[in-house]
Amino acid sequence: MNRPIRNIAVACLVLFAALLLNANYVQFVQADSLNDKNGNRRVIDEEFSRDRGAILVDGKAVAESVKSDDTYKFQRKYPEKGLYAPLTGYFSYIYGRAATENAQNRVLSGSDDRLFVNRVVDLVSNKQPKGGSVELTIDPLAQKTAADGLEALGKGTKGAVAAIDPSTGAVLAMVTQPSYDPNRLASHDFDEVQAAWEDLTTDEDRPMDNRATTQILPPGSTFKLITAAAALENGVVNDIDDKVKAGTTLKFPGYGYTLPNENGSNCGGNTITFERALNVSCNVAFGGLALKIGQEKLAEQAAKFGFGTDPLSGIAMSPSRFTTPDTTLEPPQLGQSGIGQYDVAATPLQMAMVAAGIANDGDVMKPYVIDTVRAPNLRVLDKTQPEALSEAVSPETARKLQDMMVSTVEQGTATSAQIPDVEVGAKTGTAQSTEDRPPYAWFVSYAKSGDKQVAVAVLVESSDTARDEIAGGRLAGPIARSVMEAVLGE
Repeated sequence: MNRPIRNIAVACLVLFAALLLNANYVQFVQADSLNDKNGNRRVIDEEFSRDRGAILVDGKAVAESVKSDDTYKFQRKYPEKGLYAPLTGYFSYIYGRAATENAQNRVLSGSDDRLFVNRVVDLVSNKQPKGGSVELTIDPLAQKTAADGLEALGKGTKGAVAAIDPSTGAVLAMVTQPSYDPNRLASHDFDEVQAAWEDLTTDEDRPMDNRATTQILPPGSTFKLITAAAALENGVVNDIDDKVKAGTTLKFPGYGYTLPNENGSNCGGNTITFERALNVSCNVAFGGLALKIGQEKLAEQAAKFGFGTDPLSGIAMSPSRFTTPDTTLEPPQLGQSGIGQYDVAATPLQMAMVAAGIANDGDVMKPYVIDTVRAPNLRVLDKTQPEALSEAVSPETARKLQDMMVSTVEQGTATSAQIPDVEVGAKTGTAQSTEDRPPYAWFVSYAKSGDKQVAVAVLVESSDTARDEIAGGRLAGPIARSVMEAVLGE
């Protein structure tokens, strides 16, 4: 064999080996990721012809497949329409999947490796593969109560509610207003689906956004819980009876800016107790404490509560922030940050985690929405075990914060959350936005009764309420109280 022919033969051999390697890589290494990819029409055609598993809340299907009289054999249905949409997401032939429908797709579609035996049995018996089921952690009464509370504020209301179990991190309610009907995207009439997608994605109110996990906005005075925690943890304040600076304004020497209290109040004097500062939500006191704590320590405290992280699996979540990276705050900016303004931004779920960490004696648990995953024969494939995310504060500091939050409900700005014979702690917040839009109303709380407990965060982004009537305690507080009562069975 002459040299040129030998070279061509070697090159062909190398190309043939590369082809074999690539085929094996695609079929075995990339197979799962390619099958899971949204937009894979072969897979979608196959999945649409299967009995897709249900997504359940307290044993009741909030997403299920029913038989249809068309090519695809099964139609995905969402009986509660928009109530659970932020959690279930949608299952669409054209636009793929979202939320739990996407995160748990392999189980729901029956293609999960743990269902291999089920698929073999189905093949032998000439049956179509059937999907497994996913049980969510949601308390249905709390979910409905939260949705009703936001809806009662008026047709134009935008906001969210997040409730979690402080001891486990289980999400008990996750509601966003406005929401959307996933049935419109699951339809087999693809012209209607495209029209629905265009309608939903161009809506200025963004109904497909999960405001509880992706909308980060200034948390206002609810952030004072983090500032209070940092003050106690770093020895800036040692006890809730310690005196702190108050008065009507906080001045920043060398800067032409003063930080006032809401409505020009002096908070009760030039010096007041640390507890009273939280009770009356004193801007001057907490702005001054932020200066003493310092940017680094305050940022560290926020991070210990979960700021800057995305701990929720299966549901899109935007990390909350204390400030943008590589930013050195000037004293006025740091003072504003200490009261939850300037560049501070948080999701309702994040602020529920703050309240939960305090209620749980300082330990912040990792939030989760998937409780149990089962095979079609109801065999348990997976059950979420509670997992600690961080120790935000010491148990001693947590108990002091609890006392301050309880007194804020008993005699401060959060009296709207009072529940007879139940320990309730809370913090209100009214965060300023731009001059051309009303403030954001926040309410962060926890409640304990017997062996039951819950932490709730409510955000009212906008409503039909008159601007001068907007306040966290007035708008969001009653909603939080109702959700807590629903969970506790009060």
